[in-house]
Amino acid sequence: MRLNLIAFLVPDYDPAIAFFRALDFSLVTDEDRGGGKRWVVMRPSDGGSDLLIARAVDDQRAAIGQQAGGRVGFFLTSTDFAADAARLEAAGAVFEEAPRHEEYGIVAVFRDPWGNRWDLIQPAQA
Repeated sequence: MRLNLIAFLVPDYDPAIAFFRALDFSLVTDEDRGGGKRWVVMRPSDGGSDLLIARAVDDQRAAIGQQAGGRVGFFLTSTDFAADAARLEAAGAVFEEAPRHEEYGIVAVFRDPWGNRWDLIQPAQA
């Protein structure tokens, strides 16, 4: 088995598509499902699990930005930390801290425009 799709709750589809496109994710699918619902799949340019951009409705709205219960729930791997951090900030992400140099690489926590916490990690050279 392989994990290939993760639901990502947002208030609306188009701002999420724009955010992830700014991070060089590609729009794989955007299908109208009727009643205001769409099947929207975004894929990271260098691989990994796809994101199903899901517009939250009703009680689901409370989970926007809290999908991991306040923990870092998403992880992006970078080969150029500074350039990717700048791209994230330009797209609307906010870093909670300055980059840290750990034994495993450079890392910093940021929040996406909806409040979810992510790690941006540039692994140490092997």
